[in-house]
Amino acid sequence: MDPVLNSGDTAWMLISTALVMIMTVPGVALFYGGLTKKVNVLNTMFMSLIAFSIASIIWVLYGYQFAFGEDMLMGIIGNPANLLFSGIGVDQLSTLATTVPETVFIAFQMTFAAITVALVSGAVVERMKVSSWMVFVAAWVSLVYVPIAHWVWGGGFLAQLGALDFAGGTVVHINSGVAALALILLLGKRKDTKLLPHQLGYSVLGAALLWFGWFGFNAGSALTAGGLAGSAFIATNTAAAAAMVSWVIIDYLKTGKPTVLGAISGAIAGLVAITPAAGFVTVQAAVIIGLVTSVVSYLSISYLKPKLGYDDALDVFGIHGMSGLWGALATGLFAAPFINELGTGLFYGNPGQLLTQVIAVVVVAGYSFVATLIIGKVIDRVMGLRVEDKEEIEGLDINLHEETGYRI
Repeated sequence: MDPVLNSGDTAWMLISTALVMIMTVPGVALFYGGLTKKVNVLNTMFMSLIAFSIASIIWVLYGYQFAFGEDMLMGIIGNPANLLFSGIGVDQLSTLATTVPETVFIAFQMTFAAITVALVSGAVVERMKVSSWMVFVAAWVSLVYVPIAHWVWGGGFLAQLGALDFAGGTVVHINSGVAALALILLLGKRKDTKLLPHQLGYSVLGAALLWFGWFGFNAGSALTAGGLAGSAFIATNTAAAAAMVSWVIIDYLKTGKPTVLGAISGAIAGLVAITPAAGFVTVQAAVIIGLVTSVVSYLSISYLKPKLGYDDALDVFGIHGMSGLWGALATGLFAAPFINELGTGLFYGNPGQLLTQVIAVVVVAGYSFVATLIIGKVIDRVMGLRVEDKEEIEGLDINLHEETGYRI
């Protein structure tokens, strides 16, 4: 039977696309902006804003075509048959989301590309040049995000191997987390490495918008308005809630008091961890994934970062990289064939799936790290990555934008 347009699926995908857009602007912008010093709040928000815009243009002109075009070069990249958005008809159905127009699927995937690179900004705030960030966004989306998206989602070699990633554990979170680590190693530490959230209320609003938008991120990745979307929706919320509770308990055990920053950090960690598993696991597994991921990210931030000495300003690697790693592996453990026939994990009789997940994690992390180092190094040689010491000390808002977030 030929594919037929389904108006319900199309409506759900349009809504999901808007929800994922909200995650970047204003979600990430507010979440990151509230955590920085007040002299850098506008610069921090601007990095998310401009990342969304640059990624959007790249995606429709050539990014989507290379990521989701017919596989070529033994699973390395897609065939860009519709460069510059040519030849894509208004009523043409997607070959991957067969009941919705291809334009809708393109827009949905565009928001994923945009938020992935925007997430990287949280690691490098308060010290990176605006011009260098803009060049980095264009290069990174083109040379890192697009190939990885093809490998995992576009029919590339990791998809052929059987790697499971429902909504972006490898493509989005491990990718952005590891890229953030590579970039901060090139940039070096800030002059003032203390985390001093100037307006935690912004971050609470940002976290709430991220949680809200994540339902489009994960449930939307079912690509239909049906039972799988509902299962992914409830798994997403459950994991986030469990992770928040887990992080608050850790705060109590460590300091005797819960913190708002810890609560929202736990929620984001849970959302990250459930992302690759949302459409494959039961609600019970989502609880376990959420409870464990706060421990993973907390230990990474509290012990691994100080021990290794890298300056991950807003803990992008600690939360997105490490919780993404746990989520990808947990998918190989908990994937249940009665939830989604495409995935069967170790606990349901398929130990090979866990090995496949390990391979996917290693490949994505390795490529993202090395490619990001190369891109960053080239930009540093050509135009420099880091602002002047005076600009960093005085604040980037006034020096790079001639604006301030607050009256002085």
